[in-house]
Amino acid sequence: MRGAVGLPVAWFAGGLAVLAAAVLLGVSAGAASLSAVDIARHLLSLLPLDVRSPLSDRQAALLVELRLPRVVMGAVVGALLATAGGAYQGVFRNPLADPYLLGAASGAGLGATMVIVFGQQFSDSPRALVPAAAFLGALLGVAAAYLLGSTAGGGGTASLVLAGVAVSSFLSAAQTLVQQMGVDQLQRIFAWLMGGLGRGGWDDVRLIAPYAVAGLVVLLASGYLLDMLSLGDDKAVSLGLNPAAVRIVVISAASLATAAAVSVSGLIGFVGIVVPHIVRRLVGSSYRAILPVTVLFGGAFLVLVDIVARTLIAPAELPIGVVTAFLGAPFFVLILRTTRHRGI
Repeated sequence: MRGAVGLPVAWFAGGLAVLAAAVLLGVSAGAASLSAVDIARHLLSLLPLDVRSPLSDRQAALLVELRLPRVVMGAVVGALLATAGGAYQGVFRNPLADPYLLGAASGAGLGATMVIVFGQQFSDSPRALVPAAAFLGALLGVAAAYLLGSTAGGGGTASLVLAGVAVSSFLSAAQTLVQQMGVDQLQRIFAWLMGGLGRGGWDDVRLIAPYAVAGLVVLLASGYLLDMLSLGDDKAVSLGLNPAAVRIVVISAASLATAAAVSVSGLIGFVGIVVPHIVRRLVGSSYRAILPVTVLFGGAFLVLVDIVARTLIAPAELPIGVVTAFLGAPFFVLILRTTRHRGI
């Protein structure tokens, strides 16, 4: 069954169910055991319903102030990275395009690091500047990778990937240089670079909410335009589309989404390549279907990965970027082999 815009309703409903289950599992997991039923009843008690919470004050505080914001932030960050990856793949018509590989994440990381190190000199609240600086850095990274891959490498899949690796390496080196200028912030920067959700709270969710909403709204509205771009520029122009303008808008929105995610979670790789490819296999090639379903599966994916990161070696915690790398690197190799066999 498909909706009016071609969205497979069954997969969208399935994505909602998977995300809801992941969130419930995420707030249940931890050293202090909370049952899913008790959590659901407590959340219902916060609404104007005749439902009494079974949790004690301590359990309620643990749920609302610690676990819930972490899970919500994980869902938001996962949705942003996955949807940005799907949009990059559509706008570049390249199955290997990804915020991490295209230099967007490294650029966002450089911008955020510069604010962490130097922001106090320019603002009394530098933390609020992190998303904007990360956005500018992400745009710089993607633009540099695309221009380098197009001019020096011919614009193919391999050229874009190699250009992205080169740009990411350069931006990472620049980031290391900036780190050395702020030695007193090194521990905070290194923890941030490894990727994680444990440092976040409701303040971080509120901080990135405007950027996340703006980025996702534009990307979801661009599904039809990406479908037209997939026909080729000549066909798109004949249908009244301006391909250059569409690319600018979609790249800017995807970079904004990446920057919002990176500014609170650090560098988390492979989400933007793994989730869109899985969704594409489920719903088909139309971006009007891929992007909405990717939002849901991306959020669920990172919430589940975060559960692994914080429980696998409990009471210690793995950086979430390490877990996504273990899962994503083999997946990336598989996609690379497939695209080479197809001659893409």
